[in-house]
Amino acid sequence: MHCIVGGRVQGVGFRAFVVSRARALGLVGWVRNGADGRTVEVRAEGTPRNLDQLRDALTSGPTTARVQSVRCESCTTLGPMLEFEVRR
Repeated sequence: MHCIVGGRVQGVGFRAFVVSRARALGLVGWVRNGADGRTVEVRAEGTPRNLDQLRDALTSGPTTARVQSVRCESCTTLGPMLEFEVRR
């Protein structure tokens, strides 16, 4: 799954929130801030049910975030990854 989350999602602990949720769901992949300063990008792999749960979590984020949009689509696999991480 590849998602772009827009709104007040940078500088509010959003990436740490995503890592925590994704790891709890047994997902692998990564999260990073978008270069535009207003989005966060997420790539995740796992079971459809767990990906749906992560997508639901992205719509709210941490209490300090103000999510305005979440766009997700299916994508090709990421290749061998062992965990969920923050990318720069």
